[in-house]
Amino acid sequence: MVKYVESVEEFKKYASEKKVVMDFFAEWCGPCKMLTPVLEEVSKKMEDVLFVKCDIDRFPDIASAFKVMSVPTLIYFQDGQAITGMSGYLPEPQLVKWVNDAQQKAAQ
Repeated sequence: MVKYVESVEEFKKYASEKKVVMDFFAEWCGPCKMLTPVLEEVSKKMEDVLFVKCDIDRFPDIASAFKVMSVPTLIYFQDGQAITGMSGYLPEPQLVKWVNDAQQKAAQ
């Protein structure tokens, strides 16, 4: 299940979890809307990873802190550290591969 950031404190809590995919999105963004059901599906298959959405219009300071320039932008966090990021829509197989690659990068 995908969670939604509702406060700065909640963002900090989610980002500090063991394994997190943070989706920076906007309500007006077409590719962001396409990505949401993909994130929902992948979250069911990768239960050890927390999937979270952060609305850049509600939390511009958070988006700015992570240099989010376009949406959707995905950032993989592990133990509170931003490991890697990418921008744009990904279909399910590519999203799974990206998350697996991010986990391998974090393990190095």
